[in-house]
Amino acid sequence: MKPKPHQTALLDERITGALVGAAVGDALGGPVEGYSPEQILERHGGRVHGIVGPWHGEAWRTARPLAPYHKGDGHVTDDTLMTHALVRVYARVRDHLDAYAVADHLVPDLMTEPRWIPELETEALPLHRIFLAEKWLVTRIHYGHADPREAGTGNIVNCGAAMYMAPVGLVNAANPPAAYAEALDVAGAHQSSYGREAAGVLAAAVAAACPPGATPDSIISTCLSLAKDGTRTAIERVCEEASRHTDFESALEPLRAAVAPYDTVGPDYRSPSLGARRPSRLHSIEELPIALGMLLVARGDYRHAVLGAVNYGRDCDSIATMAGALAGALGSPPPEDWAKAVAEASRLDLWEPAATLTEVTREIFTRDMTRRRAHERAFASLGGEECSD
Repeated sequence: MKPKPHQTALLDERITGALVGAAVGDALGGPVEGYSPEQILERHGGRVHGIVGPWHGEAWRTARPLAPYHKGDGHVTDDTLMTHALVRVYARVRDHLDAYAVADHLVPDLMTEPRWIPELETEALPLHRIFLAEKWLVTRIHYGHADPREAGTGNIVNCGAAMYMAPVGLVNAANPPAAYAEALDVAGAHQSSYGREAAGVLAAAVAAACPPGATPDSIISTCLSLAKDGTRTAIERVCEEASRHTDFESALEPLRAAVAPYDTVGPDYRSPSLGARRPSRLHSIEELPIALGMLLVARGDYRHAVLGAVNYGRDCDSIATMAGALAGALGSPPPEDWAKAVAEASRLDLWEPAATLTEVTREIFTRDMTRRRAHERAFASLGGEECSD
């Protein structure tokens, strides 16, 4: 059987597809974030099928609860700002990262380097845009002098670390266990409990999407082999339900019902329950299982997976960011017209971070091979087994 075109995509195509795909998903989900599928349907007179304007139209500057952010019209959100910041850290370090790299490079980047912020329509420090859960990085590490490996403890448990962890999976392309371990270390500076776990599993999923022949089913199998506690169970339940659907419309309510027992936020996204975002071994963030479920419903197709994530509502910019990264890494890129429109509206070069990360990924792989061969020689000198090619 002849391979499908997406199955033969090379490393640079997969990294580009993942990073551009994540940004496009983020931009599509931003204007409907926090609402239910029913509210989205009523507001837009049908499902969202592409870039749409702000929920409150021209009143976006003052309308609560979104003011002063211009969510919509193709603007990316903090998911993409954080993803690009992590790529810049890789570009500086040019090797695998850990929690100390977050302290030494990511935190200063957020605090000291003014950048164009699409939702604010001005140049500002990224720190002024990111959510409180991300500001925690600065508070704990820069001001609190916390050990970076433990700085995430005490933060609200949400998808804040997972939403920008795709670069870790891409640097470890085709090596999910390594991606999982590296993401857990990086995310320790930001999150704890199932928020940190989700970051590890998302990175592993992206790494698992990269090899030729990967499928949504193989990605999910990899996730289940690595995920722990409530995160694993939530993924299993959501994907069991997703396997029964081939269209996101029929999957919207069943997927929400499947993840609800593990999601701490509760039925009203804007009025979280008392137990919301607290550490637990029994629970999971909502975003990662739903992104995997939508990828399965879409059979890996970018457009279908991302539109399913967007129309799911709730934290749909992050769900669509994850679904877009996974589909792109799998070899299904975002539609070219969507990517160009988001890049133009956001005034960002969406392709430059991908080119940078591709170059760095190749360098890191070369370093890994050198280290591996040195280990093999050292092990053989101890009387261990010789490694044959």
